[in-house]
Amino acid sequence: MAITKQEALKSIERERMNICQASDRVWENPETAFQEFKSVDILCELLEKEGFKVERDLAGIKTAFSGTYGHGKPVIGFLGEFDALSGLSQMEGTTEKKAIADGEPGHGCGHNLLGAGSVAAAVAMKEYLEKNGKEGTVVFFGCPGEEGGSGKGFMARDGVFDNLDCAISWHPGDKNAVTVGSSLANYQIFYRFYGTASHAAACPELGRSGLDAVELMNTGVQYLREHVIQEARIHYAITNTGGYSPNVVQPFAEVLYLIRAPKTGQVQEIFERINDIAKGAALMTGTKMEMQFVKACSNLVDNTTMEEVLQKNLEEIEREPYTEEELRFAEEIAATYGGKKLDMEEILARYEKSRKAHVEEVLTPYLNTVFNDCIVPLMDVETSMAGSTDVGDVSWVCPTAQITTVTVAAGTPGHSWQEVTQGKSSVAHKGMIFAGKVMAGAAIDLLENPKLIEAAKEELKKRLGGGKYVPPIPKDVKPMAINPKK
Repeated sequence: MAITKQEALKSIERERMNICQASDRVWENPETAFQEFKSVDILCELLEKEGFKVERDLAGIKTAFSGTYGHGKPVIGFLGEFDALSGLSQMEGTTEKKAIADGEPGHGCGHNLLGAGSVAAAVAMKEYLEKNGKEGTVVFFGCPGEEGGSGKGFMARDGVFDNLDCAISWHPGDKNAVTVGSSLANYQIFYRFYGTASHAAACPELGRSGLDAVELMNTGVQYLREHVIQEARIHYAITNTGGYSPNVVQPFAEVLYLIRAPKTGQVQEIFERINDIAKGAALMTGTKMEMQFVKACSNLVDNTTMEEVLQKNLEEIEREPYTEEELRFAEEIAATYGGKKLDMEEILARYEKSRKAHVEEVLTPYLNTVFNDCIVPLMDVETSMAGSTDVGDVSWVCPTAQITTVTVAAGTPGHSWQEVTQGKSSVAHKGMIFAGKVMAGAAIDLLENPKLIEAAKEELKKRLGGGKYVPPIPKDVKPMAINPKK
């Protein structure tokens, strides 16, 4: 029997418990880039239970996978992530920083929700295809290593997304909005310097210090910062200083660089200049420099056609209200990063204002309410967001758009213990379920109106200006875990 879009979305509510349990289990088993073996098993188990055909080891990556249902065109993809961040272990539901296990990872970017929420969207679209006997294919892509690994960049390089007509994704956050604009492209590279050990007092002239080379390189890059475009960002971490003995000339040292700019070509130019600095540091210290390209991601290509479809569903689909208990906990969390203490009457008043208002009407939202529960109007911007995402690589291959929904208290810092502690909350679950419904609703609209997909493809062609996707990751570079488990 045929069903409507609204009836298809109800399948997410029917499977709510399984979806939330999967998200919570991923939260309980935090794993960093390309080490997400337990998380993959959890999500694959959920997909198989929902009737999807699961394929693992995509592009030769052990933690990349897909779940497919249907046949024929259009082929609509949902992108899911599930990797955690190093050193962010944190107990759930607390208002103080308290690790479960010191030094272990934690879900400080909400990717436990991201993966399960995208599965929810795929489940609803499958329901629609199945009950209506429609031609079309839904594919959930399990994309590893977004944090510092650019898993989608490797997958895009190796053709994983080539058959998609369009792709939809989301990200947990503190507002309900369609993501617009571009993002920063980036490269990540190890620089290693090999020298010669010697007694630092008895025969220092025989030593060649790898640590000196790293420090000279970093100093050179500091001076470079004045001579690159303002939007560029150059970050680094010294990952090996050569040892703990100051009376030994350190024979080896290593530094990891992350270079960002609005366009891939701009990143390439800065990368070449940093390479020259590294070579100079090696010459100055008499050491040998070795470079290892780790990963890269492209800038995001905006697609207004897709974004308008998502915005329509963001505004039409009902979202769940918050309880007084949820509001009070959000206020307590907000107090840990500078929020104001309010009585419950004031919290409820501000919350209701936020829920009904457009974002322009909510002045200084991080101070005025504990949740930004308004729907942000679709904005027309051409600027780049401050961060990077490997969704950018998918957006060069096919029309791509994404949303954010409220899963944390207003103003919650990303990549923080506060984000981790809220990752299994009822608020997080509500935001994840809402995201699944919005994405599924948009996908069904695209399925029913093929002209929208064609318009999105034409827009992508125009934005690329006749260009095409050139993978920024060299063909011989393989995904690597930056901090593999011992």
